[in-house]
This record gives sequence, structure tokens and C-alpha cells, in this order.
Amino acid sequence: MGHAKDVSSLYELVSRYDESLAPRYSPRTRLAYVTDLKQFMEFLDSRGVSSIAEAGVTDVRAWLASMSDDGKSRSTLQRRTSAVKGFVSWACVRGLVPTDFTRGLRSISVSKSLPATISLKEAREVMDALASVAAEEDTAVAHRDQAMVEVLYATGARVSELCGLDLDCLDRARGLIRVLGKGDKERSIPIGQPALIAVDRWLARRGELVTSRSGRAVFIGERLGARIDPRVVRRIVHHSLLLSDTAPNLGPHGLRHAMATHLLEGGADLRSVQEVLGHSSITTTQIYTHVSSERLRAVFEQAHPRA
Repeated sequence: MGHAKDVSSLYELVSRYDESLAPRYSPRTRLAYVTDLKQFMEFLDSRGVSSIAEAGVTDVRAWLASMSDDGKSRSTLQRRTSAVKGFVSWACVRGLVPTDFTRGLRSISVSKSLPATISLKEAREVMDALASVAAEEDTAVAHRDQAMVEVLYATGARVSELCGLDLDCLDRARGLIRVLGKGDKERSIPIGQPALIAVDRWLARRGELVTSRSGRAVFIGERLGARIDPRVVRRIVHHSLLLSDTAPNLGPHGLRHAMATHLLEGGADLRSVQEVLGHSSITTTQIYTHVSSERLRAVFEQAHPRA
């Protein structure tokens, strides 16, 4: 029990661990880990455990069981298990615990749920409705909003990638856009004529919103003229999907899912979809084959005489 005498409290130890994460993790990831660990420390304190050296795997299992009873999702339990395992491993290396008591603790498996998306029919309804709104209102903002939704669906770009687009990222001659994805990896994505036409209509009106803060950003805000904020894009996508009577209320990621699903249903191979989406691993892309398979099964059961 003497291993943790130099640590005044469980919470101080979490702060030390947080500092060790700084070179490797983003502030958001660190905050998630620290929040999880503080909850674990509160649980240990409630059980009369005053130092990490006194804790054991039974404490971790009891904590996870209590959260499961409270209805926490398996993905939440998985993340919190990972947070504790990483923390205890760190503490063990520094001699703060005699052994890594989480080593034999199994990570909670999380079944990959099918991503929410929209059908091809719903996508057409939304794009046609946006085109009608832009033509009727004929404002810079309406043309901008149409162009953003068209680009998200046409390319499957992440909302951060869309917001980061600069004017020189458009390659009209080859029908491509160049985006900067996760890990600062650059990739080129085919964009298609409808989206390019919508972008050009917006760029013809972009000057109406340009300010000294616009720089080379393709999409800019209407109040300050600065690069468009991801929150604004999400709000616009939500509003746009309401233009279809049947489309679910999704954000930009829903359009990314739709693009990938519709590509596969149209005959694209998995590797091509992986490249377009910018997935580092093919296993990440494979979930879309499940979406296509589910739809194929539904069509089969509805249409085949001996289904």
C-alpha cells in the first residue's frame, strides 16, 4: 500500500496522467479520458479506496457493472474500460501500483451498428428541392447552402474537410476537389457535374459575402465573411433534409454515409470507396457492405416469389 504515498489524492494522480497524454492526444480526447477517470476515482472513493495501489480488478468490474445497470451503452463502457486500462498501465510503469491489475480485463465488444443514412430517392428529393429554393430565392446564402449540401453528398467529404476547402482546391478540368483529411492526409475526390455547377453558381455570388476575413475559403459565413463554421454546416444540412418528407433528421455525416452506400449499391468496389472516404483501414469501410446487404435482403424478401 506504500506505492502511492507520494500522491496526495486519486485526483492528483489523474492530473499527472493527463499531463503525460498531452504529447500524444488532442485536448478533446484527453478531456474524455480524464472525465472517465474522475468518475472511476469517485467510485473508488465511495468504496473506501483511497489510493490506486489499493484498487483491484474487482473494483473496475463493479464500476462497469454499476454503469451497465444505469443503462450506459456498450460503446461508453468500452471507452471507459480503455481509459482505466491505459491509466493503470501508466501507473504500473511508474511503480504506483504493484501490478497492472487490468491486464486480464477484457475489452467490451461493441457491435457495429449500421450507419443512419438516406435513400437514393430521398437524396434526389433533397437536391432537387434545394435547387428550387436557390433558384426561387436567388440569394448568395441560398446558393451557398445548396452548393455545400451538393458537395457533401457528391464527395462524401467530412464536414471539417468541406469547411477547409480553399479556392485552389477545386480542379474543374478533372472534376476533382482536394481535401485535407485526418492526420493531415491530402486526397483528391471526384465531385461530379451537378455539384460543380452548384459550386460555380455560389462562387458567382460569393463576392456579396466576402470580407477581409474570407481569405481563400470556398465557403464563408454570412455575418462576418469568415470561413464557414462546422456548426453552421450541420444546421444547414439538418434544415435541408427536412425538404424530403421521409428523410431522417441527419447531419453532414449522414450524407457521407449515403454517398458511400449509394456508390456500393451502384457497383463500386470497396477499395475505391475506401479511397474516396479517406479511411486508413478497409475494415472501417466494410460496414457499408452491411448496409447494402440489408437493403438487398429487404428487396429480395419483398420482390422474390419464393423469398
